[in-house]
Amino acid sequence: MNNNKPGVISVKRFVLYLILTAAAALSVIYFKEVSSALKTAAGVLSPLVMGCVFAYILNIIMSGLEKLFFPRSKNRIIASCRRPLCIVLSIVSILLIAGLLIKLIVPEIINIADVIKQVIPVYTSRIQELLKEYEDEIPALSQYIADAFANQSIDWKSIVSNAASFVTNGMGGFISSTVSVISAVAGGTVNFLIGLIFAIYILFSKEKLFSQANRILDSYFTAAASKVRYVCSTADKCFRSFIVGQFTEAIILGVLCSLGMLLLRLPYATTIGTLIGATALIPVVGAYIGAVVGALMILVVSPIKALWFVIFLVILQQVEGNVIYPKVVGSSIGLPGMWVLAAVTIGGGLGGVIGMLIGVPAAATAYRLIRNDVYKRESIKNGTANADAHEEDDSIITPPAPDNEKKSEQTADNRQEKTEVSDQKHSNKRPPSSAHSRKGGKGRKR
Repeated sequence: MNNNKPGVISVKRFVLYLILTAAAALSVIYFKEVSSALKTAAGVLSPLVMGCVFAYILNIIMSGLEKLFFPRSKNRIIASCRRPLCIVLSIVSILLIAGLLIKLIVPEIINIADVIKQVIPVYTSRIQELLKEYEDEIPALSQYIADAFANQSIDWKSIVSNAASFVTNGMGGFISSTVSVISAVAGGTVNFLIGLIFAIYILFSKEKLFSQANRILDSYFTAAASKVRYVCSTADKCFRSFIVGQFTEAIILGVLCSLGMLLLRLPYATTIGTLIGATALIPVVGAYIGAVVGALMILVVSPIKALWFVIFLVILQQVEGNVIYPKVVGSSIGLPGMWVLAAVTIGGGLGGVIGMLIGVPAAATAYRLIRNDVYKRESIKNGTANADAHEEDDSIITPPAPDNEKKSEQTADNRQEKTEVSDQKHSNKRPPSSAHSRKGGKGRKR
């Protein structure tokens, strides 16, 4: 029986479809058990997944450092020290950046909290004075505010009784919650350390791991090996370009914000610029989050300066969205702005901040794969490109040529065919000397 006929499904494919359908049905029936098993597996594998993420990010820095640390040297000592030294420098650089951000942002936030504590009574008294001026118009509201902030409205007996009941009854819950928080912090620290150690192992033996992965692909997935390599190469380029471009764009935006605030003589210029640069790592919406926090920080000092800050940041955001981001990030990942916004929205809804960070390069990878596949199919349909070109290189296959170019190509092909036919006719004509020589040879044999 010929299984290659259209509409005929092979036995292997039928069995595969049957197994997949059964697995989907069982997962729907036993949804709770499957979800709990997946959560357990995710908890067990989380340190290893974290280590893979750390290794990928550190590899970007390490690869750049290895190109600078005597790359052409044949000395054995330098060659043996290149990888460990670059790994250590990569980890130290990330830790220094994180420490610098914490040192610049956290103390200022603590100072701002102290200022807010001092400013709140002043604003409260101003509100009461303002309400007293309009007491005739809104007497009920002014009386409510005055009672709320008056010392006489505080019921000390109820406060003491509530505190005593909390000490007697709620201490057990407080201790249990404290223990759970401490255990969560300890577990997160252990997972972080395990992930970091696993990332170091990956970086030390990344060439060996790549060769083993290629051997497994060639051994077990021979037919799909080239396609898998093509997809992985495209995803690697998109994620790498996004990470490098996003960090570059965040640094540029933070520096421009700090310089603009210094020129406008706005308070907390360095702190807010660093905060906006750090939050700008989140695509599209990150800078707005930093803007809200920065405006609240300046609002404590001066509402007018907070208004000027908002106006300045709106202008800076327009420059960043129309000039900086398309040049630095948009061109590197090749994703239109509409799909960037869609990826941020969907990723944020599914995974929060981490979903926003992963959503844009994942969408860029899917966009590039679909676009190249569409160009490839159009090229095959029109006969203008190689069918397997996308598997060797993930660069964009050029779309089909217009009609004028097709006509010129056809005329060139016709001329080439005519010349080939004429060459064959000339080659078929044999010189008479060869015929005489053959006859003479036959005569001698006789």
